[in-house]
Amino acid sequence: MKIKPFTFVLPFLGLCLAAALPATRPKPGKLVKAWETDTTLRTPESVLYDDQTGVLYVANIDGKADELDGAGFISKVSLDGKIENLRWTSGLNAPKGMGIYKKRLYVTDVYRLIAINTETGQAEKTWDAVVEKGAFLNDVTVAKDGTVYVSDSRNDKIYRLKDGKWEVWMEGEQLNKPNGVLAVGKNQLMIGSTKTGALRAVDINTKTIMTIADSMAVTDGIVPEGKANYFVSDWNGQVFHVGADGTKQRLLDTRTDKVNAADIEYVAKKKLLIVPTFYKNKLVAYRWE
Repeated sequence: MKIKPFTFVLPFLGLCLAAALPATRPKPGKLVKAWETDTTLRTPESVLYDDQTGVLYVANIDGKADELDGAGFISKVSLDGKIENLRWTSGLNAPKGMGIYKKRLYVTDVYRLIAINTETGQAEKTWDAVVEKGAFLNDVTVAKDGTVYVSDSRNDKIYRLKDGKWEVWMEGEQLNKPNGVLAVGKNQLMIGSTKTGALRAVDINTKTIMTIADSMAVTDGIVPEGKANYFVSDWNGQVFHVGADGTKQRLLDTRTDKVNAADIEYVAKKKLLIVPTFYKNKLVAYRWE
């Protein structure tokens, strides 16, 4: 029997070509507006979800971002956008980033970190920046073991509160004006470098820095979307989705309307991304689809 030599060449070639072509990345999704609060908030800079009580904490600057005026306060807002307690805690200066561990809400307040009891709303303890004058403590993140990390955007520093010890954990121009911080697992700290508009990963053990994505203007909030994917906000009014491989997609752009996007929060179980609008004095929530 005569064998036809090219019978399987074309199918085989097709399989080779298919294997050689890169896999098409699925689009990450989109944001659909779900609700917004009224405008009784006052320069809301940061929002944080408390999964123990089911409420959102909102840090209101109510004035200049570095002024020691005692006008700042923390609000409580429900997951459907109702302001439940506008001035749950008051007498702060310009509160910004927040993190929570057990029954303590950690809040930055210009030159200090404050621990607030979530049951009473009372401040329990404070930690001051090494150099109070000119300090600009900004974002907060708390690791699973309770270690607190705080960024100083003005002075290229990251503070750490671990086992009761408050210290400058990392500093230097290589941080490129850190704003957003997010503890990931045991050994990684994500930071948003506002000088370069970058999302970067710091190895906690070696302090080596790797850039994940850049060109996102004034990076502010960083929250996990899942499986090493993140939402990253640009204070000017953009929100990006950054994939584990560094690919990014702009999901929101409100710059032409002069609506800022400050320190965001993502409530995974509700698929809600919450955006503090800063000067517009409200929160806007988007459904992640």
